[in-house]
Amino acid sequence: MSEIIRTEDLKKHYHLGAETVRACDGVDLLIQQGEFVAIMGPSGSGKSTFMNMVGCLDTPTEGQYWLNGTLVSELSEDDLARVRNKEIGFVFQTFNLLPRATALHNVELPLIYGGVPGKERRRRAAEKLELVGLGDRMDHKPPEMSGGQRQRVAVARALVNEPALLLADEPTGNLDSVTSEDIMRQFEELNKQGQTIVLVTHEHDIAEHAKRQVHLKDGLIEKDFLNPVESTV
Repeated sequence: MSEIIRTEDLKKHYHLGAETVRACDGVDLLIQQGEFVAIMGPSGSGKSTFMNMVGCLDTPTEGQYWLNGTLVSELSEDDLARVRNKEIGFVFQTFNLLPRATALHNVELPLIYGGVPGKERRRRAAEKLELVGLGDRMDHKPPEMSGGQRQRVAVARALVNEPALLLADEPTGNLDSVTSEDIMRQFEELNKQGQTIVLVTHEHDIAEHAKRQVHLKDGLIEKDFLNPVESTV
């Protein structure tokens, strides 16, 4: 097993007038391929800032970050954009789907931006919708679907480029408890198939679906532990 995420003394500081906010203040973290990790922490702990750097949406003030063997903390904006498109699939709390487009077209979008031909786009998009259990909903539009189905479309879209890392930011925040459990079981199944997942959440019951929890506090790692394995007996 090889590493997919390595951060060394990763820092992000913001200057607000005379005050310096140390959102991340020296995070050292190693995540291996195939892991399912929940990043936890209260508001102001630094988890959102850390997630933005892991997702190549922001750059560190200091420190280094390797993603899948590439030192991304020193890349240009254009290179970061290419890494995001190739290596990372994003799932957000708000789904971010086009309401007038079908599920199939929503999943196709990253491939359109990547210049993939139409027939291949549709094949790959349909394959991912089948994977998340929506093979019979490909022609439905988001307003015709439940919240859980919409989030599954978002998961399929995140997976369509075969990313090395699936990054989920509060993916169950807009869902009821039953639907949340359904989505988390989907993540568990994807992880069993080898997908690396980093999940950002403030909900302990959601974090317990991951195999490992990393808790941040005041911009630093407070705890890093493996979740107990549930007995199947």
